[in-house]
Amino acid sequence: MSYVEFKMAIHRELRRRPEGLTWIQLRQRLDLPYDRPCQTWTNRLEQEIGLSRKKKSGRALLWRVSGRPSK
Repeated sequence: MSYVEFKMAIHRELRRRPEGLTWIQLRQRLDLPYDRPCQTWTNRLEQEIGLSRKKKSGRALLWRVSGRPSK
């Protein structure tokens, strides 16, 4: 899976779920081949699609998007 495919899949799913999803929920829903998100890609998502990650409960982070992709 390329970064562009990853970005589009994450963005599309998070736009459908404005309340946000955890990484595990995203991974399961999108059948992603990664155990953990790549920090480099995650940083790019923050800049390109407005990804934000906020603590939910325990160690889980809630992923949300706040804007449209800039690229």
